[in-house]
Amino acid sequence: MTKNKKTLVIGGSPNPERVAFKAIEKLVAKGHSVIAFGKNEGEIAGVKINTHVIPVENIDTVSLYINPTHQSEYYKYIIDLKPNRVLFSPETENPEFYQLLKLNDIRYEEACTLVLLTLNEY
Repeated sequence: MTKNKKTLVIGGSPNPERVAFKAIEKLVAKGHSVIAFGKNEGEIAGVKINTHVIPVENIDTVSLYINPTHQSEYYKYIIDLKPNRVLFSPETENPEFYQLLKLNDIRYEEACTLVLLTLNEY
């Protein structure tokens, strides 16, 4: 198993039909620590969904599950976290944010966390 990659999921949902829900379940199952933010409170595999940003440290990966129109409110927060990478799941692609991440030497990928985990490429 890969080393624990502390992951912040933005767009977490207590709805089991949502991809973010499934990604959080799989992250936990694969031994990664997870912090989640979302619009609605809830819990997924023991991970509390926070409805407001909270201070976090040592984030390896930020996994986005929110529409680009809602991402700008998180730009500064994510950049200040200095994660190793930001993953943009399908339909979250955001060229404007890519430029900001590049300027701050933060890697980004257009990749689904769930798919990377399934392929053991996380």
